[in-house]
Amino acid sequence: MDIAILSVSLNVHSTKRIVEEAQKAGHYVELIDHTKCSVKLGDGKPQIYLDDENVTDEFDAIIPRIGAKVTRHGAAIVKQFEMNNIFSTARSLGITRARNKVRTLQIMARKGIPIPETLFSINPNNIGEQIELLGGPPVIIKLQEGTHGSGVILAESKKSAKSIIDTFYKMDTSILLQKYIEEANGEDIRIIVVGNKVVASMKRISDLDDFRSNVHRGAETQAIKPTAKEQFIALNATKHLGLGVAGVDLMRSKKGPVLIEVNASPGLQGIEGATGVNVAKHIIQFVERNGGRRRK
Repeated sequence: MDIAILSVSLNVHSTKRIVEEAQKAGHYVELIDHTKCSVKLGDGKPQIYLDDENVTDEFDAIIPRIGAKVTRHGAAIVKQFEMNNIFSTARSLGITRARNKVRTLQIMARKGIPIPETLFSINPNNIGEQIELLGGPPVIIKLQEGTHGSGVILAESKKSAKSIIDTFYKMDTSILLQKYIEEANGEDIRIIVVGNKVVASMKRISDLDDFRSNVHRGAETQAIKPTAKEQFIALNATKHLGLGVAGVDLMRSKKGPVLIEVNASPGLQGIEGATGVNVAKHIIQFVERNGGRRRK
């Protein structure tokens, strides 16, 4: 098969791993920097160009690895490949939904997937009331489109929470507030879903000086076997967003597991290192099962 990986660089560990496994399986694989792609519309079939090279019909499948800073453009390129009947491991709509935490949580709430108590607003005049709606401090303040734990703040008092929230509102920055799950004790679970199967799972334990349990921030990792309910949540969240490959983050609360967010381009280094599972190989096998079926 001819496979394109939409990524900005081969120096990105996860991109490199997927390329390695594609080549091991005997496929032709090419890096397509989506930030250098253009779409031409209006005269016959829409065309996709990488700089001045027409790549419209060059591939049987694409594997998007779209960065947060270029989500809209990257998703638009993915959409055009989809419209040209090229299989993608993540739908463009799924990528944009997953990137926006509020949109993800709205869909999860509608589908009955358990999530933390969450509030979003742009009203600077009743911040105190917003905090009380979540049971008072401490509260988690999140940028709606942050990644790797960036833009996630723990406000331990009402005074600090009001100050931080007021600042974000004045900067016209989209945020959400969440109830702090103290019993999680700085731990969360990352579950990797490929197709309709959970292929790897790990627990992430935050550094003593940081409540955020992201591998990029030095969290410890440990392979785990998720419960049946945790697997159910991960599989259904991925399906509802329209993703073929996803990293689903959960926390264990007193009321059971709750979904925190879904990542459409999950990193592979931490999960493969913690579990010993060849996630990149699972991704390529998923492409093999589906890629090329709709290509004309």
